[in-house]
Amino acid sequence: MQNQPADRLGDPRDRAVRRLADVLPLLLTVAAGATDAVAYLGLGGVFTANMTGNLVLLGIAGSHGVDLHVARAAAATAAFTAGLVVAFLMTRDLPKDAVWPPRITAALAVSLVCQLAFLAGWAAVDGRPGEVADVGLVSLSALAMGVQTACARRVALGGITTTFVTGTLTSVAEAASHGSAAHLPRRLGVLLALVLGALAGALALRHSPTAAALIAPALVAVTLTLGARLHSVRRNP
Repeated sequence: MQNQPADRLGDPRDRAVRRLADVLPLLLTVAAGATDAVAYLGLGGVFTANMTGNLVLLGIAGSHGVDLHVARAAAATAAFTAGLVVAFLMTRDLPKDAVWPPRITAALAVSLVCQLAFLAGWAAVDGRPGEVADVGLVSLSALAMGVQTACARRVALGGITTTFVTGTLTSVAEAASHGSAAHLPRRLGVLLALVLGALAGALALRHSPTAAALIAPALVAVTLTLGARLHSVRRNP
């Protein structure tokens, strides 16, 4: 068999960049799933990565009057929004085709710091926070997820979101109705990653609350390392 032309085979470096870029949203989505599992099961039934569910919980809780459930849901929503604003300000004016510029690394590092602060507070109360502490922990977790969400939106990760996947599920169903497989593996991978992250968080929470809270920051730290590598590869072809 004759060798195919190099341009038809594709640049190996480009293929490596594409594979690495596909891994990053999956890691962040697993982290988001684990984060929501810990928050929902360990912080009074509130979400810190999924604000759609949180707003519904806020309305349901509010129908019974202002109580701790309302405080948790309101704190999560406010902190998540603050995280979005902070990260969008840190990453404004990035080119539309940016994959992983240094400002994304800096912003995601803010998310990691918030997650580590959450981990420290969570470990200090052995995963059993009181009424005041849990609102603070909810806020830290949601702040981290808001920053992460903004970072994923700013970079070119195939239109994938990492904290809410209703749109991804809708895209999968729409593509299936048209018989299209475009981006299907990536989108299905994100859906699976969220479920696996939640499963990992829930299982870990049964045996070690600290280990459960460690999943998300560990994955974000790996993402930061790989993201910096991705930027380096693209900058030095």
